[in-house]
Amino acid sequence: MGSMLSSQMGSVMDENMKKQQDFMMKNQQTMMERNIVMQNEMRERQMAMGIARAREIIKYYAGFYSFVLVGGLAGAMKGRPAAAIPLIPFSFILAFQYDAAYGTLLSRVRDGANSIIKDEHDLLGLPKGLPTFETIEEGRLARKQ
Repeated sequence: MGSMLSSQMGSVMDENMKKQQDFMMKNQQTMMERNIVMQNEMRERQMAMGIARAREIIKYYAGFYSFVLVGGLAGAMKGRPAAAIPLIPFSFILAFQYDAAYGTLLSRVRDGANSIIKDEHDLLGLPKGLPTFETIEEGRLARKQ
């Protein structure tokens, strides 16, 4: 009688333990999904800030470039063609800034990153490999002393 009761208790406990493990697994999955969504949202916000910043920078740079353009062309018309020389490098800088703010620079950078991940993954390794619990704990204890 006692052994029958203990075997029933054991199966109930096993069933409860399995339910608890399933609950914990689903809870961890939900937490991980939330973390992924949160990290992606933060990444999108940071990228949006970067694009907005690039668009603000180009406004100021376009004003500066216009000033240099007018001055360089005026100097060239007065017989000093060397006055227009600064327009060459400034034109490249303006083109880059415009591409970063309104062009396809980010798409090309993303495509390049995908290519590196796919074809040159060995370049992405960390020095000494991925950190482990042991190496982190070792560093923590070393700092504690």
